[in-house]
Amino acid sequence: MKAVTTCLMRGGTSKGLYFLAKDLPLDVHCRNAFLLSVMGSPDSRQIDGMGGGHPLTSKVAVVNPSSNPAADVDYLFLQVAVDKAQVSDTQNCGNILAGVGAFAIEQGLVKAQDTTTDVRIHMVNTNTFAVVRVQTPNGVVNYEGSASIDGVPNTAAPVYIDFLDVAGSSCGSLFPTGAAQNTVEEINITCIDNGMPVVLIDAHSLGLKGSETPEQLESNAALKQKVEAIRLKAGEMMQLGDVTAKTVPKMTIISAPLNGGDINTRTFIPHRVHDAIGVLGSVSVATACLAKGTVAYDLYRRHCAKRDNELQSAVPLAIEHPTGAFKVDMEVANADAFETFEVKRAALLRTARLLMQGTVFAPDSDPTLAHE
Repeated sequence: MKAVTTCLMRGGTSKGLYFLAKDLPLDVHCRNAFLLSVMGSPDSRQIDGMGGGHPLTSKVAVVNPSSNPAADVDYLFLQVAVDKAQVSDTQNCGNILAGVGAFAIEQGLVKAQDTTTDVRIHMVNTNTFAVVRVQTPNGVVNYEGSASIDGVPNTAAPVYIDFLDVAGSSCGSLFPTGAAQNTVEEINITCIDNGMPVVLIDAHSLGLKGSETPEQLESNAALKQKVEAIRLKAGEMMQLGDVTAKTVPKMTIISAPLNGGDINTRTFIPHRVHDAIGVLGSVSVATACLAKGTVAYDLYRRHCAKRDNELQSAVPLAIEHPTGAFKVDMEVANADAFETFEVKRAALLRTARLLMQGTVFAPDSDPTLAHE
């Protein structure tokens, strides 16, 4: 049996295992085989491992001291597939990121300050950076507090995340097709990457209301086939290559807000439907709302006419999802001109909680991996 020290943490609306890089095999194939065993994949229940039978609870963070002078730690996110022998490093995860700062402090990688501690994090998957502010009264990580986020039943200490220059981190540019809208499979879409590659589709163009539950969307075979056909073509257009076996781009169906927010969403991630919305996915959606000509901008402007065309200061946007809303603070320039549109800042609040720390075990057998 292989035994490795780990922490089980909730980060935002996700849950996963956090490891120090030095405790995992250096060889990627061996590392992935170990993680598949630890999580219990491939199995829809993940009954023989730590995974929760859903992509949101089958995640891994690998953390180590950073050699980059702009960061304190490096953070590699790994998505462990539930029903496939597959481990993917093709995307970031902003929810799991919410726990990285606390983990780094707990593991002694970053020294805690007296009140709050800013942890500078290098997101290895996309070679971008974020600053996570952790509550550390008397130099100890605090997980308890009154901050609440939709999709999590209890309150906790606030974790503030400021993303630094994540535009185009996976696709090379904020709008990788060079256009505000494209037509694929006779459907108008917007392709955007502000930390997460996302394809935006108006719900009405798919014959949807936008209020459908994740279960209703997942049971609609014709819809899933259509969305996947668009995703495969959009992936090529977004400079992501063949995305058949990749977890990006995410497919976000948008509609008018239902509960006083700015826009409503349902997101395929890419084949299951998110119970909420990913952190960086919400940042990409919020960004598209402010860029003239996108499918999100048109919808947002119709329902939020109070907004100014030219936005030069921080603007909070509430991105609705199946279990509530996600607030993103955006600062952009030239919102009235797509060609010169620029993202100045994206920031948000999450919470995180340490659930367990100890040792995980996995058999010495090496599962067959599905390579991307």
